[in-house]
Amino acid sequence: MNIRSLVRGDGVVVGAALLLFIASFLDVVSAGGFGSNAWDNLGLAMSMYLGGVIGAALIVLSRSSAQPRTVAGLDVRQFGVALTVFAAWTALWTIVDFNGGSGVSRGAGLVLGFIAALILAFAAVATPLLPGLQAPLVPAPKPQPYAQSAGYGYPGQQYGAQQGQPYGGPQAPGAAPEFSPFWFAVPVARPLYGEDGSPSPVAELAPGTWYLAVEQRGGGLVAQTQDGRRGVLQDTTGIQRG
Repeated sequence: MNIRSLVRGDGVVVGAALLLFIASFLDVVSAGGFGSNAWDNLGLAMSMYLGGVIGAALIVLSRSSAQPRTVAGLDVRQFGVALTVFAAWTALWTIVDFNGGSGVSRGAGLVLGFIAALILAFAAVATPLLPGLQAPLVPAPKPQPYAQSAGYGYPGQQYGAQQGQPYGGPQAPGAAPEFSPFWFAVPVARPLYGEDGSPSPVAELAPGTWYLAVEQRGGGLVAQTQDGRRGVLQDTTGIQRG
């Protein structure tokens, strides 16, 4: 899992899911100093509590995965969001329709679970819509060079460019006789696609790491990862050149 690919909304999702899981062990109903938790009612535990936790896990898995994943024909994130909304819906009607009788009251596990399920569903639905929730969860560190490869040296040592210089994209025809390999770092996690044009990513480039650009490919770059894998970086916007 690449934690640097997560955004603030994912952090809220994880926090709410953890709160929901904890609530499942607290009393759902309380009577005369005694109570029972969600695991004494398997239907409620699986639909409201565990359903929400599984939904959150799918959302985080989708965000941190380099390749798209599906469940029953749906994108993993869509399936996860649906589960969180279902958990919140179940929590709402469970607490509204509560009828424990004389001396029986709603327990802390039900109230806390209801709040956690609402926060979870809100974060899952709102993250793609609110810019404030789309900011990186972990700020990208300053890129660090890695070991020499193919005699190209470290970033900033060759190619007549200062370290940290933004990459200006493909050059106009006639501007340079040939391509010179250079080091670069991405501002956010970006997929690296196969050189054969396959739509499935072969790797994911992470912020804070230097990668070697070995060839210009149209508007993109053919890049090499630390373990020697090569692929095409289609989105070169905002990359730092070493």
